[in-house]
Amino acid sequence: MSFYTEPVFFVFLVPIIGIAAILGLQERPLRRYGLVVSCAMLLALYSHDLLGLVLCCGYLALSIGLSRWVLWLFEHEHPQAVALYRVALALQIAPLFIYKVTVAAGAGILGFLGISYITFKAVQVLIEIRDGLITEMPVSDYLYFLVFFPTFTSGPILRSRAFVDDTHGTLERGEYRWRLYRGLGWMVVGAAYKFVCAAIAQWAMWFLPSVIGTQNAGTFAATQVVSCVSYGIYEFFDFAGYSYMAMGVGLCLGVEVMRNFDKPFLALDLKDFWLRWHASLSTWVRDFVFMRYVRTAMEHKWFKSRLTTACTGYMVNMVLIALWHGVNLDYLLYGIFYGACMAGVEVMQKRWKFYKQHRRDKWFMGLEWAVNMVVVFTGFALFNGQFFHPVLV
Repeated sequence: MSFYTEPVFFVFLVPIIGIAAILGLQERPLRRYGLVVSCAMLLALYSHDLLGLVLCCGYLALSIGLSRWVLWLFEHEHPQAVALYRVALALQIAPLFIYKVTVAAGAGILGFLGISYITFKAVQVLIEIRDGLITEMPVSDYLYFLVFFPTFTSGPILRSRAFVDDTHGTLERGEYRWRLYRGLGWMVVGAAYKFVCAAIAQWAMWFLPSVIGTQNAGTFAATQVVSCVSYGIYEFFDFAGYSYMAMGVGLCLGVEVMRNFDKPFLALDLKDFWLRWHASLSTWVRDFVFMRYVRTAMEHKWFKSRLTTACTGYMVNMVLIALWHGVNLDYLLYGIFYGACMAGVEVMQKRWKFYKQHRRDKWFMGLEWAVNMVVVFTGFALFNGQFFHPVLV
């Protein structure tokens, strides 16, 4: 069974949400129920993939063990706590790294459904233990955080402290009723995005190029543009559909799930686009990679200016995001391209006087938006391989 795609998933959701509604409206806690349901749904997810189930359970055990170990190290002020924490962090990341590298080689060792998102969550917990933000993490809370089924396969990426606060608090009837209504609404919106809008965009990806053709230079160029735009629109509706449905199911279980997409095609620059597109990923990388990179670079004086540090940080961010999607040349170039463009935006906003003088003028905002969309869709062409393997009909 696949989440959010197969009818049987939605059949299972009906009693799950129904029971959650009964409990929530009676002001009863939903944490234990949510944990049991999540474990059951993961068993259903891996019902035809025994190896995937074994690997997932092994990774959960590894994550729990590493978190307990790192908590113990800092609680007891072990003299080698920081060095051993780094070892734990490497062990936490290793399965995903091995999987991504071996996929590129055609094998795919240690991979299972959900490994990408569960790794982000587990790494976040280790980092926040290191930072002193988490000083205790009961196993049941950590397990529930890792296996929370609405976001397990497709995100958004949850934050542990907000999740624990949500699941430990008992909602008043009115508050839960409001979350339930919002949750059901987001599920309807997500289903419309996924099964109607994304389907239309996917049809356009096939139909429009076949109508335009590639008989001459003009039609060839038009076909590439139409294919690229159709693909970007399809990606938005498909991924946003998953995310909105995950938001909805999470709310029905009493958990606020971050909104992953917020009108990204209205963004005026690439930095703003990435705060609107897959926001849980971009903010995760910002908080746990970019900020730490900038702080380390400034402390060790790797660069002469803060602006140069920020620009290289954007490159690191986007290359990391690209390689998270997959280890191949298309993704790598996509990351380098977006990173360079975000660095360019940073320089423009900090140093270009003309921008500072006119950034609020409507004509300039319109031009800025148009240029940004060209950049965004060029990135999509790199991402899906179309840049080097154009559509031919």
